[in-house]
Amino acid sequence: MRVYLLPVAAMALVVLASNILVQFPMAGHLGSLALGDLLTWGAFTYPFAFLVTDLTNRLLGPVVARRAVYAGFAVAVATSILVPPILFSFGLLPFETVGERLARIAVASGTAFIMAQLLDITVFNRLRRGSWWKAPIVGSVAGSVVDTAIFFTVAFSAAFALVGPGDEFATAAAPLLGLFPTAEAPRWVSWALGDLCVKLLIAFVALVPYRLVIGMALPPREINAAA
Repeated sequence: MRVYLLPVAAMALVVLASNILVQFPMAGHLGSLALGDLLTWGAFTYPFAFLVTDLTNRLLGPVVARRAVYAGFAVAVATSILVPPILFSFGLLPFETVGERLARIAVASGTAFIMAQLLDITVFNRLRRGSWWKAPIVGSVAGSVVDTAIFFTVAFSAAFALVGPGDEFATAAAPLLGLFPTAEAPRWVSWALGDLCVKLLIAFVALVPYRLVIGMALPPREINAAA
């Protein structure tokens, strides 16, 4: 139990924080771009789930890493359903999401999370004998692409209407990334692109804490040989 406690708690904390913060758009503008139309604060916390997965995989092995992912999956599904109504009841959200819509978001969140994290584990273990940075960065990038693609298409695309009701605001045509009026796309496409850019940026930033942690936990010979 002591082996599982830290990675499971860390994964659950990251997913819980992300599913709360994703309800809150960023404030401010970047030039003519309203950041709230493109990003939520959850975009900056969720990518650290890949850091938890990679550290667990490297230090405790893929079996423990997968079990931490399963725990994160349970938290992702539960909080996707429970958190929005709680925030709305406290006046922290200006809108109420209906039950069927919550179910679709939960399916999208849980499916994206578990597919992306398990892919990260697989890629990591195939590349871990190379340079210390190659396995975590390639695994995180691959997982990030899959996570973004699955979540936004399942949650918002009309192709997945059978999963639950859609969101008219998300599916309405809008300038791509809020900047290109001649290139319109469903609004959720811009959200997905913004989300992916943040994930890829944090994947590189997370190499710093990854290196620091394994540097403290493993002898230098082992880090250089199989980090």
